[in-house]
Amino acid sequence: MLSEKLRDVLSHEGVVTIITTGDTLAVTNTWNSYLTVDGDTIYLPAAGMHSIQEALNTDNSLLLTVGSKDVAGTQGPGAGFHITGRGTFLEDGPEFDAKKAEFPWLTRVLQVDVIKAEQKI
Repeated sequence: MLSEKLRDVLSHEGVVTIITTGDTLAVTNTWNSYLTVDGDTIYLPAAGMHSIQEALNTDNSLLLTVGSKDVAGTQGPGAGFHITGRGTFLEDGPEFDAKKAEFPWLTRVLQVDVIKAEQKI
């Protein structure tokens, strides 16, 4: 589901925007380099993201936007994607431990199970 082009985008630095898509709107940002991809699952370190977590309590639908100007897109330099998924916060377990070792400041890990990824630019 996560194409080679999307994986290439994620290997370059860029901003990731995380948006809840249920009844409650919450938005935050992080960096491409903070993401870990395992199959069709993305893991992000979370220290804040309290509004995201609260919104996910009633509807776990998310939209992530990712991009990098360093990867060729559909019309020249710069590629960007919309990633639709379901979010869950982890407070323990192997994924949490791995991210905590990498980012000691995190308090939770946001797990995004990808449903769809579409290149937009």
